[in-house]
Amino acid sequence: MTDADAAAPPHLLLGSCDYPEHVPQDRWTRYAEQQRSAGLHFVRIAEFAWSRLEPEPGRYDWAWLDHAIEAYHGAGLKVVLCTLTATPPAWLIRAHPEVLPYDEQGRVREFGSRRHYDFASPVYREHSRRVTLAMALRYGRHPAVVGWQTDNEFGCHATSRSYGGASAAAFPEWLRQRYTVVERLNEAWGNVFWSMEYVSFDQIRPPILTVTELNPSHVLDYARHCSSLIADFQREQVEILREMSPGRFITHNFMIFESGFDHYEVARGLDFASWDNYPLGMLEHFAPPGAGDDVKTRYARTGHPDLIALNHDIYRSLASGGAGLGREGRGTPPGMWVMEQQCGQVNWAPYNPLPADGAVALWTAQAWAHGADVVSYFRWRAATMAQEVMHSGLLRHDETEDRGLAEVRALDQSQFPAGDVPARVALLHDYESLWLYDQQPHAAGMTYWAQVVAYYGALRSLGVDVDIVHADADVSAYAVVVAPAITLMSPERAERWTRAVQGGVKLVSGPRTAFRMPGGQTWAAGQPGPLSDLLGVKLLQFDSLRPTLTQDVSGPGGAFQAQTWAESYRLEGAQATYTYAGGPLDGHAAVAAHGNATVIGAHSPDLLRAVLSDVLAGAGVEVTHLPEGVRISRRAGRTLVQNWTTERVTWQDHTLEPVSFEVLAHA
Repeated sequence: MTDADAAAPPHLLLGSCDYPEHVPQDRWTRYAEQQRSAGLHFVRIAEFAWSRLEPEPGRYDWAWLDHAIEAYHGAGLKVVLCTLTATPPAWLIRAHPEVLPYDEQGRVREFGSRRHYDFASPVYREHSRRVTLAMALRYGRHPAVVGWQTDNEFGCHATSRSYGGASAAAFPEWLRQRYTVVERLNEAWGNVFWSMEYVSFDQIRPPILTVTELNPSHVLDYARHCSSLIADFQREQVEILREMSPGRFITHNFMIFESGFDHYEVARGLDFASWDNYPLGMLEHFAPPGAGDDVKTRYARTGHPDLIALNHDIYRSLASGGAGLGREGRGTPPGMWVMEQQCGQVNWAPYNPLPADGAVALWTAQAWAHGADVVSYFRWRAATMAQEVMHSGLLRHDETEDRGLAEVRALDQSQFPAGDVPARVALLHDYESLWLYDQQPHAAGMTYWAQVVAYYGALRSLGVDVDIVHADADVSAYAVVVAPAITLMSPERAERWTRAVQGGVKLVSGPRTAFRMPGGQTWAAGQPGPLSDLLGVKLLQFDSLRPTLTQDVSGPGGAFQAQTWAESYRLEGAQATYTYAGGPLDGHAAVAAHGNATVIGAHSPDLLRAVLSDVLAGAGVEVTHLPEGVRISRRAGRTLVQNWTTERVTWQDHTLEPVSFEVLAHA
């Protein structure tokens, strides 16, 4: 396989994450040959190997990694090398304890695990550049090395933000650059409230440990600050790799529903995005809104298809720069990768069941259908030491082949050709809205992701392919744009949306749209602020519903019940298509339409499906009502029909076996 093949594979390719430093050297060649015979093309290595590569300051031991890379190269595998900075070694921490991060309780997070560093630390930045340069000089032009992964899983274990040390020390200057004078900050944050006004930027600390609720504007700006630190930290590594390892791709392995930093900002400068897909652990932590134990039990051995698909679609968007917001014109990159794909049980969720037979193959096929060009399984051999001994691999602890490897071997990679995902629907996403939304949810369970998942799941249940794009992206080419939870609205953003809708795009927005200004305050003239003319409404009331309360809604699609949240509108040009019945919102507009724009105020999955179905059909987007657990996804002229249940399902002309898929040519 040539480098050109790696950059633009004709079909889905496979890989694995391996750890030669964990096993005796006499296994390396055998493992590499086994990987190649199993149909794997790539191996990712060395993300946690700093202590082995530099056991003492400035003394490198390259010999073992030289031998490992040659073993993979000899077997015909391409190597993805990682920069080493996710796990600074003990000698560095003990010499420079100031690089350690602080948690939300103001406590130092100690050595003995991973991700124990502050992105702002000048000492750590120096070591990051130094060790990245050493790696790039040693391996940057090696014929086996096809690409680089920066660091590992930014944000994992709540490490996006350090609330002390260098990050805290750098915050006042970041604010000074943003606001110039402290009076502007006081105005933007609303600091006259509760006498929170500052007379100097140097008085400002990270937003933690206040007596009661934090100022959401303070939280928002600290999140922005810390996100910029991650982006700058990675940029330094990328610049070194670009110079010293020309022609190799650079990516980062992002995480499931990670919310601590702006991924669009951090993805700038990368060739494509990767992410780490653990469907069963994800279900325990991020179940769909309102999902009880029945839903978790139903999908306990497969994961929920919409949760996985949403993350695929987020990172496919990042692969193209968030629809024009990220990449810097280096031509067409390789597609999105799944850098770590679960292939057995995991070890980090509250419950860690074995996957169903067929689940590993189903996850792989779904990844391809949502834009992945490479799926890499974590890990090759199950760890026999330390924190991850309960986590599976393609090989068991005793080196026998585990169940997942049999499914990998059986995959026909040629049935998954490269090509585009033909989405005509865009769902808008914005991390700053996420931070604001979740700082003041007002209703337990009404989080940013809960709302996004509800809208995304409704679209997927209607058989629609979806692009996830930044809220400031150009969406004029889409038929329908859905904005579930974009609560932060600037006049410039409102103008972009208005131009798109006036150009024929149909817009559907959800509760709390445009509730806040960019600084975090609400619009003094009322919500939805600069979107009022476009939507033809003003926010009237909002009702936070405890679990024992529901709100009836009725309209042309039937009668529904809202849970968790219900907001109503005063009509200023729009027409009510659904209204509330009973309770304090009786007779108020729950859904309103104004030309090509529709706003939905009631949180109800069934209502969402009814409204979205009508809007999609009106835009000429084909709607297919799918049974529970069945999903369809399209790519490269083919349709992937999936059964995520453990029962046989008959749908249209297809009989789908439990936990299975079919690849069909488009009609």
